[in-house]
Amino acid sequence: MAMGELTAMIMGIHHMIRNNEILILTQMLSPSFPVGSFAYSHGMESAINEGLIVDVKDLEEWLRCLLTQGSGWTDAALLNIAYNAKKSDVEYINTYARAFASSNERIKETDLQGGAFCDAVNSIWDLKLKKLCYPVALARTAFALKLSVELTTVMFSNAFVANMCNVAMRLVPLGQTDGQRVQAILKSVVLELALEVKNVTIDDLFSNTFMSDIMAMRHETQYSRIFRT
Repeated sequence: MAMGELTAMIMGIHHMIRNNEILILTQMLSPSFPVGSFAYSHGMESAINEGLIVDVKDLEEWLRCLLTQGSGWTDAALLNIAYNAKKSDVEYINTYARAFASSNERIKETDLQGGAFCDAVNSIWDLKLKKLCYPVALARTAFALKLSVELTTVMFSNAFVANMCNVAMRLVPLGQTDGQRVQAILKSVVLELALEVKNVTIDDLFSNTFMSDIMAMRHETQYSRIFRT
């Protein structure tokens, strides 16, 4: 076999593997995957109810802050930490994931979605995951299935943005085009986030989005609400 043919074959195999990873992650992070992501607003329902998010600009700024300074960043970091961890350290990392959930509803959000995700992947891919918080569960699944951690982080964070935009489209309300525009703008932030958290450790974890945390706490006692959190 000529060198050019061998190179082309290797590249073809590489592309097939990469495309297979994309298809698996697209399935796992689809709104139809049985984790119930559509039921959670991450405290945004209260933020919208109190007039903190009233238009596209507000939504973009809110989500940008979560991805660079808040729970969006932390979950992506936890995903990378759990992916690279020894199996014996996963439970310890999971306690950190729960500790960084700033309210009762945030804990429920990560626990319930994570538990549902574990049930689904155990059934579909015959894994043996115990109940874990959502980003940790995804990390260990990606590790077990030999998926790229960087690609997993990108698609996980992008799915989070898409879900939050869907919340805003229903409650602000925003048009579908506006929601898609915000997602398009934030794609560069998602890509930068995936690079930033590649080598983080537990000691690097932080969260500075206190208003988002407060809104999640207020949602627990909000009189009229559509979303679980």
